[in-house]
Amino acid sequence: MTKQQINTSLTNDISYTEGGAVYDENFKKFLSRKKILAWIMKECLWEFENIPVTEIAEKYIEGIPEVGKAQVFDGEKIQGLPTEVITANNGKIFYDIRYRTLAPNGDDIIEFIVNVEAQNKYYTGYPLIKRGLFYSSQMISNQYGTEFEKMDYNKLKKVYSIWLVHNVPKKLSNSITRYDISETNILGQMMEKRENYDLISVVMVYLGKDQDHPQSKMLNLLKSLLSQELDGQAKTKILEEEYDIPRTQELEEELEHMCNISKGFFEDGIEQGEYQKAVDIAKKGLKNKISLEIISVMTGFTISEIEELNTDKMRCNIE
Repeated sequence: MTKQQINTSLTNDISYTEGGAVYDENFKKFLSRKKILAWIMKECLWEFENIPVTEIAEKYIEGIPEVGKAQVFDGEKIQGLPTEVITANNGKIFYDIRYRTLAPNGDDIIEFIVNVEAQNKYYTGYPLIKRGLFYSSQMISNQYGTEFEKMDYNKLKKVYSIWLVHNVPKKLSNSITRYDISETNILGQMMEKRENYDLISVVMVYLGKDQDHPQSKMLNLLKSLLSQELDGQAKTKILEEEYDIPRTQELEEELEHMCNISKGFFEDGIEQGEYQKAVDIAKKGLKNKISLEIISVMTGFTISEIEELNTDKMRCNIE
C-alpha cells in the first residue's frame, strides 16, 4: 500500500466520520426520548422487567436526559451530573445519553444513574466491554462531591452503562448480555444485601440486520429505527401501533430527517461491507509490509487480529 493509497483511505474515513457524526447525533437525540429509553430499560435492567413501559417513562425516569454536548437549561439540568469527564491525559469523553432514574426496591424507592451509548462500530481495536466498564467506573467515582462527601458511601448510587452496538459479527447478532457484580463465598456463608455491592452493571446489546426478526420487542424497535428500508412515515406507524408512541408531525419529520441523512450516508457504500473493506485494507497492508500499528489505526483491528489474517482462523471466529 502506497502513501497515496493510505492518504486516500484516511480521506474516505474522514468523509465517513463527518456523515456518520450527523446521523449519530440525530439518532442519539431520538434515543433520549423517555418512551424509547423505557423500552430499553425494561429489557436490560432487571429492576424494571415487571413494570409496564408507560409507567417506566412517566413515573421513574427523572428530568430530561442529557445528550452528548447538547446544552441543557439550568432549570432542567440533572443535578450533579457533568456531561463530560476529564481523563488523565486531559482528553474529554462525552457520554451519549445519561440520566437519573428511580426504581422500586420492595417497599422503598431507590435512585440510580443510567448511561446509554450508541456504538456504530464493533471493531474498535479493543473489547467494547472494557470501555463500558471504564464509563461506569467513572460514573461511580464522579459521585464523590456530588452525591456524597467525606465517608458517607451509603449515598453511593448504582450505575448502568448500556451499549447499543450496530454492525456486529453474525454470531453476536440479536443478543443482549449483562455484566453484574456478584457475591462469591470463598469461605463461610456471608449474605450481604445485594444493594450494597450491586453498584455497577454493563449491558451489551448487539443489533442484527434489517432482515432479522429477533424475539425481543426492544431489538425490533431499534432495528426499525435503524432500518434503511423504511421511511419516516412507516417508522412512525410502527412506533404508534407496536410501541404505544403517539404519532405527531414532529416525530414523523424527525424520523424522515434521519432517513434522509442515512440514505446518502449508506448509499456511498461506506457502511455496507465495512468489515470486508477493513479486511481488504489489512491484507493489502500486510502484503506491502505496512507496520501493524498503522494497519490497526486504519482498520480498527487489534494487532493480534491482523496477524491472524494470514490464516482462516479470524474469519471463522467472526463469521
